[in-house]
Amino acid sequence: MRKTTALRAAAAATAALLTATACSSQRGQDDQTTAAGGACKGQQTTGITDKTIKLGGIYPLSGPASAYGTISKGVAAYFKYVNGEGGIDGRKVQFVVRDDGYQPPKAVEEARRLVEQQKVFAVFQTLGTPSTAAVWDYLDKQKVPQPFVATGASVWGTDDKHPWTIGWQPNYVAEARVYAKYLEDARPKARVAVLYQNDDFGKDLLGGFRKAVAGSGVKVVAEESYEVTAPSVSAQMASLARSEADVLLDVTTPKFGSQALAADAKNTKWNPLHIVNNVASSAAVLQPVGFKNVQGVVSATYFKDPADPQWADDPEVRTYKQALHEYAPDADPANQFNAYGWAVASSLHQALDAMKCPTREGLRDAVRSLKDVKVGLLLPGVTMSTGQGDAFPIETMQLMRFKGERWRLFGKPVDTRKEFGPAAK
Repeated sequence: MRKTTALRAAAAATAALLTATACSSQRGQDDQTTAAGGACKGQQTTGITDKTIKLGGIYPLSGPASAYGTISKGVAAYFKYVNGEGGIDGRKVQFVVRDDGYQPPKAVEEARRLVEQQKVFAVFQTLGTPSTAAVWDYLDKQKVPQPFVATGASVWGTDDKHPWTIGWQPNYVAEARVYAKYLEDARPKARVAVLYQNDDFGKDLLGGFRKAVAGSGVKVVAEESYEVTAPSVSAQMASLARSEADVLLDVTTPKFGSQALAADAKNTKWNPLHIVNNVASSAAVLQPVGFKNVQGVVSATYFKDPADPQWADDPEVRTYKQALHEYAPDADPANQFNAYGWAVASSLHQALDAMKCPTREGLRDAVRSLKDVKVGLLLPGVTMSTGQGDAFPIETMQLMRFKGERWRLFGKPVDTRKEFGPAAK
């Protein structure tokens, strides 16, 4: 199993908490867990009854990554909509949201609260690589599902020691491969400067890109990293500009994505092709910079953009917009983070429907045995599949370019499983 420095750091940050509470955790688990009978005998039914399913989510509602917090509104709107339609297999969903401020120790605290006090069926959606890495040992020990985490770190699909945790979105290595293929085809002699977040997220995508372009004419000529606690990336952008690279690969989270786009627009002497990674591609990130200043920026996606007129009559997009208006009136339907929340909640719905047993073990197994599952808000040609040795639900993405006031898809969807094979451990 591949272990990165950032993952080890996240685990170390919470080891003392876990050790200090090991006895009480085990006792809490023994006290709260209920078990199934019949063909599902002995499996855990904590958090699920014939009428309800209780799910917990951990998001940065505050702190440096708070732009992602609105994802929880998309998730909540989906479950409220489904509840209004009769629930999931007759069960109404209770969705409990906790704020970790994008701080791993706080994520552990909130995970414990969800499991031991709220007694949730699953911790659905922990957001961010550091927070997810901080809690997966605890959730694995408690045998609590951690499905469809909101991070594309490749370790969620390559690790074989945490069967209770799985990703959802295309992993960062797969995304990097899409950009590499694009540059090899469109700019085979590209000189690339890279701005990246100095953690597992940033290093995962950068590492995947380096491997994907190895042996080609595309070269990485400059790199600058930043810490998530940094106030600005202005100095890094100034340094990268001096490289005179003709491509900027922008591997950032929303706050710093906006800063990098603004710095690029301000520097009229440097005009690289700006590629911004998917997690910072929301219009909410671009809008503060001014749409006129981000024309031609490239990214990649795998779900339908609610702001794109081509989906105006799409049944799922229409349902999403109506439900968001009704159940989350303060949330912007055009914000791709809200659409992400709806899509991932819909994906969990499919997995819950596929459970052979209505138990935690049933969900754990269901998310790892998906076969070409269609989800309404995913792009045509994008489905969910997992199986033995392949724990990456979505591995297909399509390029998009910002033009006017929205993203426009171009090219064909790239199935990275077929093009490059599985992400390596």
